[in-house]
Amino acid sequence: MRMPRATVQLSVLLVVGIALLQLPAGASAQQSRGDKLAAQPQAAKPAIYDAAADAKTQIAAALAKAKRENQRVLVMFGGNWCGWCHKLHELFKKERTIGKALLYEYQLVLVDIGRFDKHMDVASGYGADLRKAGVPFLTVLDADGKVLANQETGALEAGDRHDPKRVFAFLKKWRAEALDAEKLLSAALARAGAEEKSVFLHLGAPWCSWCRRLEDFVARKEIATILEQDFVDLKIDVDRMTHGKQVAQRIRGSNKGGIPWFAILDGQAKVLATSDGPKGNVGFPVQPHEISHFIGILKKTARRISAEQLDAIEKALEESAAKLKGPTRPGD
Repeated sequence: MRMPRATVQLSVLLVVGIALLQLPAGASAQQSRGDKLAAQPQAAKPAIYDAAADAKTQIAAALAKAKRENQRVLVMFGGNWCGWCHKLHELFKKERTIGKALLYEYQLVLVDIGRFDKHMDVASGYGADLRKAGVPFLTVLDADGKVLANQETGALEAGDRHDPKRVFAFLKKWRAEALDAEKLLSAALARAGAEEKSVFLHLGAPWCSWCRRLEDFVARKEIATILEQDFVDLKIDVDRMTHGKQVAQRIRGSNKGGIPWFAILDGQAKVLATSDGPKGNVGFPVQPHEISHFIGILKKTARRISAEQLDAIEKALEESAAKLKGPTRPGD
């Protein structure tokens, strides 16, 4: 268990004071080479907590993404001064099974508590007693913000580190139940038929950064408001969803060409158009010919979206493309 910093400091001072009283004369000046190295100031670790961030804003953004992706939100309370917080964060990055679990199943939010004087109301609101339990402290929320678990991390330690097996077991226990791609597709098709719309189906996976760009773009309020006039949005996660790969193979007819890949379906699952353009899958459109293909698909399949609204989507894509640098291949 990680004690509050003030308690730790007082305990250390008492222990050191007693030890000095018990040393023979002159012993305090006698240090081995190892002692001297240990006594030297340690380089400050790079900050992992954003001291200027507002926790409620951070968590709200994470909840919105978790809702969209059928994930949990993992809140890690702590501070940049906290050595054990750095240890746990390093484990998150370096242990492959844990890193994958976080990427696939969680939106991670690091909440800075200062010196136990910041965001304590947020912690107490979730039932987390940080002064008693210490930090790092983990809180798991479902996509609606309900607390599923509060975990003091002493129980996840083994000696001078966190036990990867215990941390992974904790993350595995609280992950969301997998969604069924077949059921989601059936529901989307039924809604599209009832509302005289089409289904905008896009394939993605957690490891695919370009998939996230496409998903974030179509989820932007101003874009979603336009698209929802004519389309039912459906994301199929080919890695996390039950039957995800089967649905992708059936609709696409191939597993080649990279992701993101998207298609417009009518209410009977007939493919009206896809992201496969003259030069291949456009993925998240960045190049002029890719943007042109994307807008052409919307013009071909939309019923209610106006020309002015299509122009707004095209302009937004061009602005996004201008901000991007580096590779533009789908699936990179």
